[in-house]
Amino acid sequence: MVRARQGKTTIATDPATLVTALHIGASSVSMIIAERGEDGDLTPIDFLEQPAPLAQDVFGGSVVSNSTTERIVSIIRGYQQTLSELGLDPHGFQRSVATNVLHEATNHEAVLNRIRIACGLPVSMIDDGEMTRLIYLKTRRRIQHLPAMSQRTALVVHVGPGNTRALLFQEGLITRYTSYRMGTHRTREAVEASLATGPALLRVIREHTLGNLAQLKFDFSDVQIEGLVLIGYEIQSVASFVTKNNEAASLKRFREFTAESASLSDLEAVKRFQLDYQTAEALIPSLEINLAIAETLGLKEVHIPVSEYEQGLLHDLLASRRLTETFAEEVLRSARILAEKYQSDPDHGAHVGRLCEHFLTNLQNLHHLTEHDALLLQVAAILHEVGTYVSPRAHHKHSEYIILNSEIFGLDRLDVTIVALVSRYHRHSGPKLEHASYAALSTEDRIRVCKLSAILRVADALERTHAQRVSKIEITRTSNKLKIRLPGLEDAAIERLAMDSKADVFEQVFGLTVVIEEDN
Repeated sequence: MVRARQGKTTIATDPATLVTALHIGASSVSMIIAERGEDGDLTPIDFLEQPAPLAQDVFGGSVVSNSTTERIVSIIRGYQQTLSELGLDPHGFQRSVATNVLHEATNHEAVLNRIRIACGLPVSMIDDGEMTRLIYLKTRRRIQHLPAMSQRTALVVHVGPGNTRALLFQEGLITRYTSYRMGTHRTREAVEASLATGPALLRVIREHTLGNLAQLKFDFSDVQIEGLVLIGYEIQSVASFVTKNNEAASLKRFREFTAESASLSDLEAVKRFQLDYQTAEALIPSLEINLAIAETLGLKEVHIPVSEYEQGLLHDLLASRRLTETFAEEVLRSARILAEKYQSDPDHGAHVGRLCEHFLTNLQNLHHLTEHDALLLQVAAILHEVGTYVSPRAHHKHSEYIILNSEIFGLDRLDVTIVALVSRYHRHSGPKLEHASYAALSTEDRIRVCKLSAILRVADALERTHAQRVSKIEITRTSNKLKIRLPGLEDAAIERLAMDSKADVFEQVFGLTVVIEEDN
């Protein structure tokens, strides 16, 4: 049995049930120890957090200083010592990640290498897709009960250190996701040269964010937002000063609190709100950006969860490794919304997706693709013909362009790139190294694109008529052939002709010739 701390309490528990996560955030490094129950639920046992000025370095000069890097290393070593004292593996973190802010540092690889060498710990950077998943999980787990979320149309806004993300919920479902290059630390560093304080600082921040605010207003101009939920590290750190018991705060109260806070020095903010210096420095940009968003949308009140942001994020880092059905459906919903925007045939996309799923299920020991790969294939099935909105001619190339320049909820840029390429390769040429986006991928990811596009091409050939003629499929494998029977389809001449032109990639990738046999 292991005794782990929780505040001043000691809790005896089985070490086999304990899981740990580490997060190198924008302004702090934190660690959580949690117990996973038999039902998979997590119970926090201990939470540790220490400040480190990562975002300050990144947005101040695009480089993480040696002193900040060594500060992070020192903190991690301290956490590892804590784990050792508890009888846990100091290198056994289930998740060890760094904020996506680190992407913007020119020396991010050197920083991660230093941590790996000094602490024996590989750290990955959170990408946009993972960050979106975390925001989604926070919404589903911790703020679903807020009055604002019971409204028919609610907007959840996360003002992060570098970017702001907005998730629109309608009837409890995500119907839109947008992001903006507008964040607390990014804004802090951008306006610092003005030397403005108090009301003047608020005006400078507002002016600096005008472009993004105008875009946000345009993006949601077609909906009547009934509730606004504001989440983020800084604003949730002072939530108890603005709102009580998770009740809504009037915009008047929020505006007064922002003005009062702007009159404080960083030292005074540290003392009054019990913050570290890095958080105190980013507090005013956070408050003013959130206030500006509420005013831009014409709302009279806001909801700010009083839950601990960082501890909740670490909790969800451990939980978000598993792809839940609810989350997967939200990803597919986002894809369907994008397909509808470009007037793609929804019945065709859905049917191709069902055919893809059939091949994935029955050929698992051939393709060895993951659950996440299967999700990307479903998204590609939904979106592969969006390019016809531009022109039926060469529409596969137009599909690639549209998808590459779109945001799909829950998918990071690599995911979107893979979906775009798989969609491109649903017809005509298969993957080629002459194609820039494909060549830029790692060897492993190029193989994934080849496998997924091979399956999509075969499925799309069976749906050549766009009439959902194929309802049943029977598959038989031999040493060199994939034999397909289509029970109930009297004449498969069209599908056979389409397969002749599309099954080439499948044969190249899997070494099997695809043959459609007569249904005798």
